[in-house]
This record gives sequence, C-alpha cells and structure tokens, in this order.
Amino acid sequence: MARSRTAGALFALFISAACAAQAELPANYQITLQTDSFPPFNMGPNSKGFARGDDVQGIDADTVRDIFRRAGIAYNLTLRGPWSRLYEQTRQQPAHGLFSVARTPQNAGQFKWVGPLAHHASVLLAPADSGLKFDSLEQAQGYQIGGHANGSVSLFLESQGIATSNSLNDAENLRKLLTGRIDLWAVADPVWRHYARLQGVDESQLRIALSYRSEPLYLALSPDTPDEVVKRLQKALEDVIAEGYAGCSKTPDLCYLIQERGTTLAGGR
Repeated sequence: MARSRTAGALFALFISAACAAQAELPANYQITLQTDSFPPFNMGPNSKGFARGDDVQGIDADTVRDIFRRAGIAYNLTLRGPWSRLYEQTRQQPAHGLFSVARTPQNAGQFKWVGPLAHHASVLLAPADSGLKFDSLEQAQGYQIGGHANGSVSLFLESQGIATSNSLNDAENLRKLLTGRIDLWAVADPVWRHYARLQGVDESQLRIALSYRSEPLYLALSPDTPDEVVKRLQKALEDVIAEGYAGCSKTPDLCYLIQERGTTLAGGR
C-alpha cells in the first residue's frame, strides 16, 4: 500500500511539474509568423506573393506548422514581402517569427533560433552560352552580379567583398540575366529552378558557374521570445527529424533538401 501511495504521489508531482511548465507562457500567447516567397521552401498558391494560413505552401512552411502544432503554441501565418521589412519586424517587435532565415555570425545575436528546417546551396548562375565557369568566388570579381536585397546569398557575397546589384525578388533577377543586364545571378539552388519553370525558361538555357556554399535555414524568433517557447519548438523539430523525412511528404523529390538537418543539429550540440 505504501508503494502505491508513493507511486501516486510521484505521478501527481510529475503532472504538477508538467502543468507548471505549460503555465510559463503568458496568457493567450501567440506568435505572428511571417515569410516571403522562397520556393520550394515557402510560397503562395499559384506563385502568388501573398498568402495566409494553410495557403502558405512549401517544405519549410509544412515543417513550421507541424512543430507549432506539436509544441502547442498558437500562431498566425502570413506570406508577403519585402523580406527586409519582415526581417526588421521580427528583430524589433515582440512575439514575431520569420522563416526561412540563414543564421550567420552577423545576425546570430539578433534573434532566438529554432532549426535547422532545411538546407540550400548558394550558386552563381550564368546563361548557358556565356561560357562562364569558376573555381572560386574570387574569379567572379568584376562581373555584374544580381542578388536578392537583404537575402542571405547576397549578404554572404557582400561579406566576402563581392558587390551585388540587388532586386526585390529573384524573378526580376532571372529576367535581368536573360536580357544581359547582369552577368551572373547569385541565388539559392533549387530556388532558381522554380522561377525558370514559372517564366517558361528551360533549365538548359542556364548553367551553374559556381556552387560555393551549403547553408541551413532556420526559424528566427524575436529576441524577447520566452525560452520556454524556443525549447518546445526545438524539441518538436527534433522529434520531426528523428521520425525521418517528415516535412516533405507532399514533395518527395525535394526531400534531399532536409536530409542534412539531423547532421547539422547533432553538430551544433
């Protein structure tokens, strides 16, 4: 009987502790989640630049919805632009989140982080008939390079002393590349493939002049985000990763974009 009472007391203590942990969040706590068009990681239906809730598509959007559900944290989700405005809102306003964000030495202290959600490669793209092919970024110096304003691909090049001529979206960069207004397009792979299909451009018209960086993508949260929120979301993501390739069941051909996130997670511990 004593053993039964002891077990009951321990169970009650466990439930009490679990409830206390849940109670750490403010009443009616909700995160305003935002992202912009960055296919196939996040995008609107029919390539629209604005979407809400379940209309926001993509492998990162699917993962983010899943981990918020598992963590029991309320949110609202909007896809819109420009990226620079969303970035500043997340950095300066409470209870905001932004994905898919590359974590860099420059921005690591500006947010709280959950990830990695996925990976992409950074490439320099050229017209197929240009003959351009590089072994290093240094060889691209002096060429007119188009980039996405405040995007991680452009910001990395700038950190390496390589100037970019930035547009507000990558669709414009593809048009510039094909009309000779830029020599190279600094873009994430496979993002460029989506825009090529969208504009009716065969991939054979373009060539990767240099693939120079593999980069993980994260959910960035406002710096005032309660640690309990970060802990719950990260635990939920680790559960998703442990289950395998959950998060891209709708697009199995894109699962290679999340295969490395478990390795990155383990390496960061």
